[in-house]
Amino acid sequence: MAFKVPFFCYLCRTLQRSVVIMTKANKVLFITQEITPYVPTSEMATIGRQLPQAIQEKGREIRTFMPKWGNINERRNQLHEVIRLSGMNLIIDDTDHPLIIKVASIQSARMQVYFIDNDDYFQNRLQTVDENGIEYDDNDSRAIFYARGVLETVKKLRWCPDVIHCHGWMTALAPLYIKKAYKDEPSFRNSKVVFSVYEEDFKQTFNNDFSNKLLIKGVTEKDIASLETPVNYVNLCKLAIDYSDGVIQNSETVNESIIEYARQSGKLVLDYQSSDKYADACDKFYDQVWETANQ
Repeated sequence: MAFKVPFFCYLCRTLQRSVVIMTKANKVLFITQEITPYVPTSEMATIGRQLPQAIQEKGREIRTFMPKWGNINERRNQLHEVIRLSGMNLIIDDTDHPLIIKVASIQSARMQVYFIDNDDYFQNRLQTVDENGIEYDDNDSRAIFYARGVLETVKKLRWCPDVIHCHGWMTALAPLYIKKAYKDEPSFRNSKVVFSVYEEDFKQTFNNDFSNKLLIKGVTEKDIASLETPVNYVNLCKLAIDYSDGVIQNSETVNESIIEYARQSGKLVLDYQSSDKYADACDKFYDQVWETANQ
């Protein structure tokens, strides 16, 4: 009898640890718009570089994606194509666009970065604006291609992220596709989505046929009924929030109507955090989103 109580206590502690493991978001996918040193330093690019490393150092498994913008020097940054992941065509507006996957390593962070590439959308072109600061007319299609390209690549990797953290408006379509078109895919069936809102935005409205371009298997007109036409930055972010489980105010100054929309929707919201507290706050927020969504 003397051994039964200690053994029972040991069993309880073991079960408690198991519960903690089950309720913790162990795998985090970062879908971001910019990462330094691949593109010039900015608030978003710095966070894209530092946050994944910090989260990895806290013991979580990560994957990180960004577009292969035309101003990225492939030779200097040692990008190389991943043949086994490339080769798929994505159809956008009835046109086939080959999906090319490249990868590079940030040795000091022990972190790999995957790049979504395509000759039409990214090669020989800058980021979201051209050399004269004019926004590209097909930024809407580029955003569609990027979001779908990331999700198709993660499927091929056979990796199942618990939390998917989207940074920047170029990633705003990922939540819709994850929760609708890819909801039954093993890689995303249980994934929770976090969308970060930045000060950086776009000025032009998207093309009038943007809503039709969004429609793929699993995404219906009803799913995007809230998307006002013509689509502007605010409308796009609100669509991202509709299909996210948590929202983060990433810049100190953002469009207040977007954050207010997130609060009114009842989604979990993380207020702006100073740089010294940001990674720890995100780390806790991932678990909060994971636990709340699984209740």
